Amino acid sequence: MGCSSCGTKNKEGATSGCQNNGGCSTGGCNKMNSFDWLSNMDFPNYDNFDVVEVKFKGGRKEFFRNIHNLDLVTGDPVVVDVPNGHHIGYISMQGELVRLQMQKKKVKNDDEIKAVYRVATDKDLEKWYEVQNREMPTMYKAREVIQELKLKMKLSDVEYQADNSKATFFYSAEERVDFRELIKKLASEFKIRVEMRQISLRQEAGRLGGIGSCGRELCCSTWLTDFKSVSTSAARYQNLSLNPSKLSGQCGRLKCCLNYELDTYMDALSNIPEVEKPIQTKKGTLTLQKTDIFRKIMWFSYSEDNIWHPVKVERVSEIIALNKQGEKPDTLMEDVLEIEDSVQINSDLIKLDRKFTKPKKKKKKSGKFRPNKVKAVEKTINQTNKDKSQAKPKKHKNKKKFNKNRNPQNKNKKD
Repeated sequence: MGCSSCGTKNKEGATSGCQNNGGCSTGGCNKMNSFDWLSNMDFPNYDNFDVVEVKFKGGRKEFFRNIHNLDLVTGDPVVVDVPNGHHIGYISMQGELVRLQMQKKKVKNDDEIKAVYRVATDKDLEKWYEVQNREMPTMYKAREVIQELKLKMKLSDVEYQADNSKATFFYSAEERVDFRELIKKLASEFKIRVEMRQISLRQEAGRLGGIGSCGRELCCSTWLTDFKSVSTSAARYQNLSLNPSKLSGQCGRLKCCLNYELDTYMDALSNIPEVEKPIQTKKGTLTLQKTDIFRKIMWFSYSEDNIWHPVKVERVSEIIALNKQGEKPDTLMEDVLEIEDSVQINSDLIKLDRKFTKPKKKKKKSGKFRPNKVKAVEKTINQTNKDKSQAKPKKHKNKKKFNKNRNPQNKNKKD
């Protein structure tokens, strides 16, 4: 269902649109979209199917008959017949696909199907937009009345009929609610016929819309219409952690996507044996720790250690069959250990000889601080300096005496 900005026109008569490149900022244009995959196919010349599918607010869809043979196109706003008045919706599907949808939803093609009056005009759309502007104030006021009456219900949305003759209040509640007094107050407050419609929490999330933990729009607001029950066993079969905060969706219930891959997991689990108790081997008792469903590998660990040993599914089935017969294999992989012929008799002695014949590596002296050794060295240095200071200075052997005759001045005097 398109938002108000998509249908408004400027002074030149062109549709303004929401300028979001094909998307709608409110999310209303993308709810429960239908793709006509038969649109490009040629059919034999016969009368087309005269029933069309019309989409209303919140992705709600209903079937109407084109009794006037109007030239309709998917996306056109049309005025349709509803009980005690008329309403405006958008064409979401037409042609042979509508026949298939009616068979899927088990809707009979009889006289109970309402009619399409005409294509909505600009005046019809303007009046409808004015009526839509009353929805949010009405919902806020209705919530105040619900709090005053102390009713245990949650009002999620309000939808006005295009002729402004009726308002539908969508609510969710865990228990049965007596809202007779509420209807009287709402009717006297807004001067309109009131219809209370209870919806589930999943339908409520679909009407409001939002983004899931996967980063995409909610399935219930884009394409999912049939809500199946989801149990925690679906998470157990898929080896998911039973964390309520991760398994629950926007509605507070378990995510619908838990059922998407459940059939694939069930087929894969059919070939995996059920390990109801620890398996027995001569080496010890092993406990199942983890199962890789698609690779068909199971991890076991002995009770003495925490090392996990991968074992194929076929081998696990063989061990379980042996345990039922009262037999135990030697190890996880082999039933009987084979003795090798090339084993040397004195292999232990050879290992000892190799151990003691290897040259020992010299250990490096550790640089530990030894105060006694430092004191002894300091004492030796002090004693050496003291002996040097008390010793007489020695004459240099190579030192020559001064000879007056060698003085060049004295030589000149003689001359």
